[in-house]
Amino acid sequence: MSSLVKEDLQKRLFKPLAQKLCEFIEIEVSVQDRYYLCVSVTKTDEVKITMVKHYRVGLDEKYEVTKRWSLSDLRMIDGKEADTDNPFFDLHFKKVYSLEAYSCASKYSFARTVSRLNHVYLKKDLHMVNFDSTYINDDSIWSSNNKDCLVLMRICFYAFNLVCLSLCPLPL
Repeated sequence: MSSLVKEDLQKRLFKPLAQKLCEFIEIEVSVQDRYYLCVSVTKTDEVKITMVKHYRVGLDEKYEVTKRWSLSDLRMIDGKEADTDNPFFDLHFKKVYSLEAYSCASKYSFARTVSRLNHVYLKKDLHMVNFDSTYINDDSIWSSNNKDCLVLMRICFYAFNLVCLSLCPLPL
């Protein structure tokens, strides 16, 4: 489903602007409409972060850009709490935008993409606080194109280990 949405967003919104959509996540804003936070790259290698409202009019799918920022204006991403599984994060531009991702995994996916694009195109000091760096850095052992699945796999691995340890008898 998400690949179809990404393809539709690319075709309807980003291609006409000569941009390549690199990542998008669903964010919680309203009950009636869906909102996406998108990261794209222009032909001039400028990275844009865009908030898009998705709604229906009859049988037609509509997309409306509600906010647009440049990655060069982003000062910090605050993941709120690195120790808990929460979808909340703040984007610090001139103003702070508090957002809620659809899931913690999608929050990390967004942060990884922004970090990678910052490294490739801007090479500026982008502060990312309250994130587990193991899941953000591309040089980690868990780095791949399908990082969300790897994050989930690692969480399951830890949970499995805890269950196994709880079942082991303690020495007398």
